[in-house]
Amino acid sequence: MNIVELKDISVIYDQVAALQNVSLEVKEGEWLAIMGPSGSGKTTMMNIIGCLDRASKGSVIFDGEDISKASLKRLTTIRREKIGLIFQQFHLAPYLTALQNVALAQYYHSIVDEKEALKALDRVGLADRSEHLPKELSGGEQQRVCIARALINYPKLILADEPTGNLDEANEKIVMDIFKSLNDEGSSIIVVTHDQEVAKRAERVVVLEYGKIADRVDLAKK
Repeated sequence: MNIVELKDISVIYDQVAALQNVSLEVKEGEWLAIMGPSGSGKTTMMNIIGCLDRASKGSVIFDGEDISKASLKRLTTIRREKIGLIFQQFHLAPYLTALQNVALAQYYHSIVDEKEALKALDRVGLADRSEHLPKELSGGEQQRVCIARALINYPKLILADEPTGNLDEANEKIVMDIFKSLNDEGSSIIVVTHDQEVAKRAERVVVLEYGKIADRVDLAKK
């Protein structure tokens, strides 16, 4: 089964096409990388897949549901319940501890459970840093808190936008190893990246240029 299906998607802003007739299928449990130069449509595609925006034309199927004309309220619900978002900018509340930042995602979903939040931090190797504020954590540790926050509600899809863009090589490897473990456990992962080394960790790569898919590479067959 596919977790995401885009069918002839176009996104038009002020008469400029950010995406043009794009079709894409992502299977459950697949790790996909989306690449392309600045302005190619990567962020726009992420926003469509992540229920952050709606397409101007075409259809979007998420987890078997046609969400092409879904209300903003419904898109918010899907995003909250089924998608774990990870960004290049960490978006951590500076006055909350690592544990509280992770638990914050639960607040918008259900009852806050600190044990579950601590379990999520433990999955990314940060249980011993749970009471630290973001300013007391390294960049790599802050990104791992973001991953834990994305995992707390057991999402169907993990969607990451340049997740290693602010990390050094050592922390990039740690984060990619976490993604590999999650994917091995069956998580569906889509990573938007400009980094060839990050893209190589995926099973498949889609390259965007001028709002269109210019290339598709199946790394699993190499």
